[in-house]
Amino acid sequence: MTVWSELTGQAEAIALFRAAASFQPGSAGDAARADAAQAASESGAAASGPANQMTHSWLITGPAGSGRSNLAFAFATALLSGNPDGDEATAAQVTARSHPDLQVLTTEGVIIKIADVRETVRRSHYSPSVGRYRVIIVEDADRMAEHASNVLLKELEEPPERTVWILCAPSEADLLPTIRSRVRSVRLRVPTVADVAELLVKRNDISPELAERAAREAQSHIGMAQRLATSAEARDRRQETLTTALEVRSVSNAVLAAARLLAIAGADAEAITEQRDAQEREHTLRSLGIAPGQAIPPALRGQIKAMEDDQKRRAKRSLRDGIDRILVDLSSLFRDVIMLQLGRTDAVINRELEGKIAAAATRSTPAETLVTLDAITTARHRIEANVAPLLALEAMLVSFRRG
Repeated sequence: MTVWSELTGQAEAIALFRAAASFQPGSAGDAARADAAQAASESGAAASGPANQMTHSWLITGPAGSGRSNLAFAFATALLSGNPDGDEATAAQVTARSHPDLQVLTTEGVIIKIADVRETVRRSHYSPSVGRYRVIIVEDADRMAEHASNVLLKELEEPPERTVWILCAPSEADLLPTIRSRVRSVRLRVPTVADVAELLVKRNDISPELAERAAREAQSHIGMAQRLATSAEARDRRQETLTTALEVRSVSNAVLAAARLLAIAGADAEAITEQRDAQEREHTLRSLGIAPGQAIPPALRGQIKAMEDDQKRRAKRSLRDGIDRILVDLSSLFRDVIMLQLGRTDAVINRELEGKIAAAATRSTPAETLVTLDAITTARHRIEANVAPLLALEAMLVSFRRG
């Protein structure tokens, strides 16, 4: 196995990163290749140019679930190990985020703080301690506000000699144009349902039927497909979400349904964070030398409070992500409705509800279904703009009413 073994549907990007990782810094063609890489970036090429281009800054873009972060960490492993296929020791350190030459900038909250960006920039000037490069990964780079992005921009203009930046974002448009001009962009494609299902079977040892259903319902989102494949509760919550939306008949139904959808999103977020929070608290107390059940000394309460504040921010983000996932599922539902209304029965995503979807298709016109899809998009934009989620869901569900 190599560091790329469990990455699916991204053969071109993997080939590009393997070639870049095999590049030897300081060789005669170093400057030429760097110039070529910059030219490729400015032209918007995803994987064009010489096979072994290497540059100091990369941007990996692709839709949610396409594997941006996984590919970034695989590339980091290859760079840090000096082997284009990585090695087990380096891979273990990268997985544990304990490699001395790896720095990860991420956030459990809604935005990346400017103080965290400044600290990461400061540490980017450290020389590599064991390998050829110091690698810095910025997950969810789109969560940087403009002032934080400007701090990073100055660093990308004059990068340290042996530091490699790897940024991850849904699209190039999510970053400042000045940052986009200083990175080489690699665009990922959405893996097919078959590719994701094959990965789930190999990784989780589940039946091909369940893997296909999870991959299809997740719309090839690898992380969500993993959850649906391994959690019956997650599948049940998704099923209830779609059924609740199909049963809206009046304004009062819409109000009650909005409250129910928000509760489902909360339950989903709690399922994700509860176990992690407990493990994190236990680990923190143990590292501070506090036995289970022992009172926390006053001198250490500040550290515990900081951990709890981080957990609250993580819970808030997890809830917002859960609501957004519900809206994505609802979009797939009404996409299926309009497909049936237009006579297309070969590409239904939610096949397990095909009977109810067919009934819903008879109660509205394609134009009305398009209005519903627009309402879902509007709700997503409103929630991103910090409108109260319950109000945004209520306004959206009112448009779901059907006789």
